[in-house]
Amino acid sequence: MYLWGRLWSVSWDQFDNLEKHTQWGIDILEKYIKFVKERTEIELSYAKQLRNLSKKYQPKKNSKEEEEYKYTACKAFLSTLNEMNDYAGQHEVISENMTSQITVDLMRYVQELKQERKSNFHDGRKAQQHIETCWKQLESSKRRFERDCKEADRAQQYFEKMDADINVTKADVEKARQQAQLRHQMAEDSKADYSSILQRFNQEQWEYYHTHIPNIFQKIQEMEERRIVRIGESMKTYAEVDRQVIPIIGKCLDGIVKAAESIDQKNDSQLVVEAYKSGFEPPGDIEFEDYTQPMKRTVSENSLSSSKEGKPELKFGGKSRGKLWPFIKKNKLMSLLTSPHQPPPPPPASASPSAVPNGPQSPKQQKEPLSHRFNEFMTSKPKIHCFRSLKRGLSLKLGATPEDFSNLPPEQRRKKLQQKVDELNKEIQKETDQRDAITKMKDVYLKNPQMGDPASLDHKLAEATQNIEKLRLETQKFEAWLAEVEGRLPARSDQARRQSGMYDGQTHQTVTNCAQDRESSPDGSYTEEQSQESELKALATDFDDEFDEEEPLPAIGTCKALYTFEGQNEGTISVVEGEMLSVIEEDKGDGWTRIRRNEDEEGYVPTSYVEVYLDKNAKGS
Repeated sequence: MYLWGRLWSVSWDQFDNLEKHTQWGIDILEKYIKFVKERTEIELSYAKQLRNLSKKYQPKKNSKEEEEYKYTACKAFLSTLNEMNDYAGQHEVISENMTSQITVDLMRYVQELKQERKSNFHDGRKAQQHIETCWKQLESSKRRFERDCKEADRAQQYFEKMDADINVTKADVEKARQQAQLRHQMAEDSKADYSSILQRFNQEQWEYYHTHIPNIFQKIQEMEERRIVRIGESMKTYAEVDRQVIPIIGKCLDGIVKAAESIDQKNDSQLVVEAYKSGFEPPGDIEFEDYTQPMKRTVSENSLSSSKEGKPELKFGGKSRGKLWPFIKKNKLMSLLTSPHQPPPPPPASASPSAVPNGPQSPKQQKEPLSHRFNEFMTSKPKIHCFRSLKRGLSLKLGATPEDFSNLPPEQRRKKLQQKVDELNKEIQKETDQRDAITKMKDVYLKNPQMGDPASLDHKLAEATQNIEKLRLETQKFEAWLAEVEGRLPARSDQARRQSGMYDGQTHQTVTNCAQDRESSPDGSYTEEQSQESELKALATDFDDEFDEEEPLPAIGTCKALYTFEGQNEGTISVVEGEMLSVIEEDKGDGWTRIRRNEDEEGYVPTSYVEVYLDKNAKGS
């Protein structure tokens, strides 16, 4: 069973070879421990990176991202991040288990193995030194026995020589005989000693080769086999540590799949509808405009609608009271406000632009009163229902948000108000809890004066009560606005229609009064004209910001500029002689033609300054 003992009979140096081999086995074990250590470090680093990745994409609290996670797709992504966090935790478990079950255990075993190996080879060296010492004793006794025998032989020969010599005295002969006997006795003693030492050495040698060395080699063999078994068991443990977390990792992956399957596109679409529905009513039908009867042109016929002649009052009855004004683009709205209502200039006498630098196209004619322009704009079909919209648009341009969120569509305004009411209620509850806590503390101080002065809490108690009262008043204000919005959202009742008509009537009356005041001034000027004009431009810009997605008016033909025209008045556009432009509105009898240079630049030029080529198909359509 134990084979290593046979190595001794092969060669004396196998003992050293075994020592080198066992050291190599320990080096292999330490190399495997280092490998497992590095694997645990990789697992920890990977888990840390996964956790950081999951944390990086987590929605931040009290941010817009947190609101986006109401959608099922975002919820699924959030579930994926949470599952990845658990996934990272399993890699941390792998690292911990490998450290505790493999690395620590093997490091302790390596120390024990080194100590056992050292002890076994120490016993082997000791046995080897002992047999060498016995061999030296045997050699020493052998040489002494050989020397004593030679001395005894020489003493015997000397005695015989003296005994044969007649000239030697009897005393000398006796002395030689005694010396020979002494040498013979010493030789006999050396012989006995040599024999005893030889017998003992043979016994020691037999035990060395058949007992001590095989036992030592057996221990070394057992030690080496335990090392081999131990490293095999560690490799199994290495695989089992990974295998133990596979079911949990599978559950994490199943959770990701389940989250992906929970995505509901219909639900997300419904949430988008609920989040962004405005509450505006769809626009009504556009009334038929009869061009067969003479009518005074106030604004472009290609705008959404124009007012009827002789009816300055505003109408909101019937299907035509739909809210069309939000869809007016900036260029159309500005053309309503700033279109040239003065007669066009005559064509220049010379076709050369240099002959007339500025041309006679811009005579210093007095502008039509701004109040008249605004009156015409308000009496056209795309009506602004009340001055609240004007005020809201101007406040938006100034960057201020109304407290009642009146700048938002009805549905969005309701949601914002409801959110504000909920926040105020939470603040009230928080202040109430704080007040109750102060009250309880005051009661404790009253019962146990040594703990504190009750009067020191009166100021905090009064402050909490005052904060609660302020928050309740604020809540009532927002609840009133919320009730107002919720009452208007389902459908506009007759009362709402009457109120809207009343607002429009007041608007029309105010504008008319402004015009009368201006015309009644001695010099025909109006001090607030510039202010009103800037406000109207801000209003138009505001409309452009909110509703700038409408397609531009289609071109009904082309035109060629016959003369250079520098449009200096509001609503006009500059052209260069020979320039080709698009016609979007032909002359309606006032001497002006509306043209467009590109998508964003359009205005009026005198009809006599251009040669118009109309497209019959476009005009008919």
